[in-house]
Amino acid sequence: MPARQPFTALCQAAARPVTTGRADLHVHTTHSDGAYTPAQVVELARRNGLAAVAITDHDTLAGVSESRALAGSHIEVISGVEITAEYQARELHLLGYFVRLDDEPLNAALARLRVHRDKRFWDMVERLREQGVPLNTDNLRQQVGTGVLGRRNLAVLLAGAGRVGSVREAFLRYLGDDGQVTLPKVRIPVEEAIALVRGAGGVAAWAHPSYDCNRDTLAELSSWGLAAIEADYPAYRPGRGRELRALAAAFGLAVTGGSDCHGPDQPRRAIGACGVSAAELAVLRGKATG
Repeated sequence: MPARQPFTALCQAAARPVTTGRADLHVHTTHSDGAYTPAQVVELARRNGLAAVAITDHDTLAGVSESRALAGSHIEVISGVEITAEYQARELHLLGYFVRLDDEPLNAALARLRVHRDKRFWDMVERLREQGVPLNTDNLRQQVGTGVLGRRNLAVLLAGAGRVGSVREAFLRYLGDDGQVTLPKVRIPVEEAIALVRGAGGVAAWAHPSYDCNRDTLAELSSWGLAAIEADYPAYRPGRGRELRALAAAFGLAVTGGSDCHGPDQPRRAIGACGVSAAELAVLRGKATG
């Protein structure tokens, strides 16, 4: 029987996908507004041959430890978070990588954001009712789970209840940035958010930079400690990634990339659809302060 073990191991190795060395550094789970559980994220990353995946739920680190336990030694799970921040009176999403999960100042700030997110969610449920689109709230908390709540959770509920035909329609009719029931989020000033990430030993990166990402903006943000920008992202037009990589090089910033996967309903954002190479991940890792 022992003589068969090497052959069994060889068969198991052959059945596994070849690791590409690439990393998807922007993935959401059911701990925020993603549809995939940590177990599903890890399995999809494995199937797609990724070497690493970053769990970057909105304003929470809760999914990281669970994902790591499930991944074992097969895939690196990078600690991450997507922080709701503000810059020049506009929302800016800040990604934090390689942060310490037990950092008290970061966790306290994220907890404050989650309290406001929760209130905002239920206020939007009430706004929908006032618009003549009620949702049965008796088991609503069971349906949305214990994760961080956002507009996407509400869009999924609306679609599931038959109030709209799809998640996309929910955003078009009610939940877009200027939607009928959309309420503003509480946001941390980006300078403070960057300091929190750095204080937790991590790397601060600008998620899906808008088209006002220019030399003046990056000069200010990098002076506060921004260390990376997301250069590979599903929504970018051709050439945008090259522009962002050029800007990153000009300011000595690392590049990140990821699918921003929230679930199976957006094929262009499947896990592994965007990401960074092993060499780019090594540069990013080298900027961690912990």
